[in-house]
Amino acid sequence: MRHMSEENLLGDYLRARRELVTPEDIGLPAYGIRRVPGLRREEVAMLAGISSDYYLRLEQGRDRNPSVQVLDALARVLRLDDTATGYLHQLAAPRRRTHRRPRRRAVPPATAQLLDAIGLPAFVTDRSLDVIAANPLATALAPGLRVGENRLRSFFLDPAEQALHTDWAQTAARCVAAFRRRLGSDVGDPRVVRIVGELSLASEEFRRVWARHDVRPVGDGPIGMDHPQVGRLNLTMSKLDVDGPDGMTLAVYHAEPGSEDAERLALLASLTTGPARRPAGASGVREAGASGVREADGSPRAK
Repeated sequence: MRHMSEENLLGDYLRARRELVTPEDIGLPAYGIRRVPGLRREEVAMLAGISSDYYLRLEQGRDRNPSVQVLDALARVLRLDDTATGYLHQLAAPRRRTHRRPRRRAVPPATAQLLDAIGLPAFVTDRSLDVIAANPLATALAPGLRVGENRLRSFFLDPAEQALHTDWAQTAARCVAAFRRRLGSDVGDPRVVRIVGELSLASEEFRRVWARHDVRPVGDGPIGMDHPQVGRLNLTMSKLDVDGPDGMTLAVYHAEPGSEDAERLALLASLTTGPARRPAGASGVREAGASGVREADGSPRAK
C-alpha cells in the first residue's frame, strides 16, 4: 500500500465517486457491456464539458490544478453534495508542507472538568480518532471508549463493539466518512497512516468503506445500541471541536428528555456511580497526558 501522503488523492477521489454514479442516475442510456461499475471516463468528461484526455490526466494525477469551474462541473456530474464538493476543492488546492510538532495529548482543564460534570457519556478524540479522555459513564456505555483505544479500530476489529451497535456497519461507515472529511488533504500524520494501513490489512469491511471515499461533516447523528445491562438505547451523538492544535473533538451521547431511552441512560449512570457520589473536585475522568494516563486533576493514575 502506498504511503498516504504520496497518493494521488484527487484522482483517487474522482475515480471512486465516478464508480458510484450509474448512467441512469444522470439520464444516460446504459449501452454496451460495462467492465467496471459506474460511469466511463469519457462520459464524465463529456457531461463536464472537458476533453477525455484532460479528465484522464486528472484521474492519473498528471494534472493536479484544475480550475474552480472544472471542479464545480465535475461535482455536478458526480452528484456531490456541498460537503463532498468542498472536499473535492480541498483536494485540488495546493498543499504546503509543514513541520509537524509533537502531538499534544492532554485535553484542556476546562474540557476535563466538563467531562466530569456533564452527567452524560462523553469522551474526547484527537484527529486520528484515538480516545484521549473519557468519563466513567462513557466507558460503561461502550467499553471501547477508554483512553488509548482508537474508535476506527474498535468499530472494525472489536466484536464486542460491533455487537453493541444495532447497525454497526452504518455507524462505522459514518465514522470513516467524518474521519476523511476532518483529514482532508492533510494525510501525512504517521499515526493516521498506521491506523489506515492496519485496518486496510485486517478488515475487508474497512477496505470497502475506505475505497468509497465518502465524506460527511463531523456533526450530530443517531446511534442505536443494545446494551447488556439496560437494553435497547436510541441515542444522539453530538460533537464539538475542542480548542487546541491537535484537532480534538468532544463527543457526547444523549437521549430525548423524558423518553425511555433517557430513563435507561439514567439507570446506567446510577449503576456506574453507585449510591455514593465522589466528592466535588475528585474527578474520575481519565485522560492521556504527555507521560501516560493521568487523572483529570493531573495526578498519576494508579496501576
